[in-house]
Amino acid sequence: MGNWWHTNIAEPGKLPLLLALAAFVLTFAITRTITRMIRAGKGPFRNITPGGLHIHHVVPGIVLTVVGGFGAVAAGRHGVAAGICAVIFGVGAGLVLDEFALILHLDDVYWTEEGRQSVEVVVLTASLVVLVLAGFSPLGVNDVTDEEQQGRLGVITTYVINFCFVLITLFKGKTRMAVVGTLVPFVALVGALRLARPTSPWAKRFYRNRHRARSKAVLRAYHHDVRWAGPRRKFQDLIGGAPDRTPLPPARKS
Repeated sequence: MGNWWHTNIAEPGKLPLLLALAAFVLTFAITRTITRMIRAGKGPFRNITPGGLHIHHVVPGIVLTVVGGFGAVAAGRHGVAAGICAVIFGVGAGLVLDEFALILHLDDVYWTEEGRQSVEVVVLTASLVVLVLAGFSPLGVNDVTDEEQQGRLGVITTYVINFCFVLITLFKGKTRMAVVGTLVPFVALVGALRLARPTSPWAKRFYRNRHRARSKAVLRAYHHDVRWAGPRRKFQDLIGGAPDRTPLPPARKS
């Protein structure tokens, strides 16, 4: 265990990244617990509203992210300072991405359906960092041979090919696969070869006159959503809490 830790974490300088990931996940978990308690009216926690202005936790999160990020750049990948800055950055990133939907929509959608996007981004970010810790490199450069690593042409070719796979997957409306595919090229390759989502730019451009392909894309997307929408919603509710249910408007009297 000690040899594995030294070879895979300490020597490559991945300890700050591990500390940042731990701080990121722990901060998100604690923040969601506190906000759910505030929502339920339990515990001593309350919203911070000095002078009637609601201060969202994304505000201190941005400050901590900036401080930790610049500090980490200055501190390098080794030493106590690097670890401290990594923890500060992880805490800030956890606070910021917990309110990602607020930043995206420029509206307080924390407990709405749109607020689920924050949970998705947090889970996706944590998964990508775990892949990096496991040794995956962006766009599959870790898959090239020693001879290719010594030649710029081989590395550039690997970058370009895998980037094209990622780009095609993104245009096909498969955002999650495209993001994961930046670290695992096989995922991007699968996304690039399979049918596009029917509402994606790729489908609108290339399936316009291909009725059979468009019909298959619609049918496949329907079956995929029916299969995974329910489990995904339950997982998001478990992590981030269920959104508010908008009551139906009262029926008009005739």
